[in-house]
This record gives sequence, structure tokens and C-alpha cells, in this order.
Amino acid sequence: MAGAVSRRDRFELPDSVRRFFEGDWDSPALRVEEYQDGSTLVVKAELPGIDPDQDVDISVSDGVLHIQAERQERTEHKEKGGYRTEFRYGSFARDIPLPSGSKDADVTASYRDGVLEVRVPVIERPETTAKIPVTRG
Repeated sequence: MAGAVSRRDRFELPDSVRRFFEGDWDSPALRVEEYQDGSTLVVKAELPGIDPDQDVDISVSDGVLHIQAERQERTEHKEKGGYRTEFRYGSFARDIPLPSGSKDADVTASYRDGVLEVRVPVIERPETTAKIPVTRG
């Protein structure tokens, strides 16, 4: 059938709707916020519904902060006329390059209200400027 429109073509979802259902692969699975608090790098990650003692692994190696988390959530609805259960799960990972002067041994992490906060002390090095003479050839 030349010129026929396939069923998929007629029902192609707009890009924003497709990303909602399929996930936006251009953005990281684990959204983080990074900022400097004095001489400390602060990294915050949204991780609602996890148990930080069992579901999160944080490490530092070769100047990179590694955050891995796994979420498993199950809800059940029992009503007089029926029963319904829902599962939500997924693994998330993010690698964040640390600034030079980071003190890996003093990294701390806390979890509160669904937000993981990792604090990395950074040694402040005074900026020096050296004047470079120009020679004539």
C-alpha cells in the first residue's frame, strides 16, 4: 500500500509526552545540586523513599565522588471490592568530579526528608599570579 500511513505514525506522541513515559535519557537519572559552602563542596541529591543505611553507596576514588542508590517501593491497596498493588523501583548512579585539593578522608554524608547531602572539604589554595617577562628576539 503505497502512501499508507502506518498505525504508529498516526499515533506518534509529542516529544515531551514521550519523554514523560519513556524517561529523558539526555538528563542524568540522579539529579544533583552542587555548590560551594565556604571551603566545602556540597552535593545534594533527591532520593525520596530510600533507606540510606541499605540503599545508598557513596565512595571517592581518583578524585571522583560516586553515588549509587537503589529504590524499591511497594504499595498495596485493599478495598472491599478488590486488591491492587504497585511497585516502583530503580537504580541510580552519578559520578561527580571533585575539585583539586579535596580531602577524601573527611567526606561526610547525611540524609533528611528525601535529600542526600554529601559534604567534601576542599583545601583552599591562595591564588598566586606570576608575572612572565617577554623577551625580544
